Amino acid sequence: MPPWIQALRRRLRGPLPGRVAQARMAPCPRPGWEPDVSHPGPPREGAVLILLYPCQGPIHLPLIRRPEYNGVHSGQIGLPGGGKEAGDPDPVATALREAQEEIGVDPAAVTVLGELTPLYIWASHFQVQPVVGWTPRRPHFRLDPQEVAGLLEVSLQELRDPANREEEEWMLRGRRVRVPFFRIQGQVVWGATAMILSELLALLEETLAPH
Repeated sequence: MPPWIQALRRRLRGPLPGRVAQARMAPCPRPGWEPDVSHPGPPREGAVLILLYPCQGPIHLPLIRRPEYNGVHSGQIGLPGGGKEAGDPDPVATALREAQEEIGVDPAAVTVLGELTPLYIWASHFQVQPVVGWTPRRPHFRLDPQEVAGLLEVSLQELRDPANREEEEWMLRGRRVRVPFFRIQGQVVWGATAMILSELLALLEETLAPH
């Protein structure tokens, strides 16, 4: 395990940048950071996996493109993950199971480094726990066509490059919103995924900048 990955693992055990870092890539105004009465019942629990791995030198992570469907996240770019199931003892188990189902990542090959700050997603009424993992080799990805329409292997260099960050004014749910996003490999990465990655990048800046 590279020294900077060990440093990241140690850093994940301490206080996290949290909402301050998430807010850097959050739409403004954002519908809600906490559940409210507009959604009946408690939010559904879920988890996503940020899987770091070397690929021809640079460190990468996989993002997926969701299929087109009748739902709030149709066609969006996201992290592999999904809702907690009855057999999942914790968010780590959820994240690893979903990554295996969606993109074929072997859970036994993943070293879990820690967890980022949970994020409430108002549009789908989910409380999402991001899990950070490491594997020393590029996984042999196998995509589930029912869950994944495409795979993006994104380097940390791309995410850290200010040239790949943009901001536009969009109409969301009937109101004008300023939306920061990453434009990576011709794809727009915004919303909860961009917010989660923003906290990861904040941690990386505090530890040892990877190559």
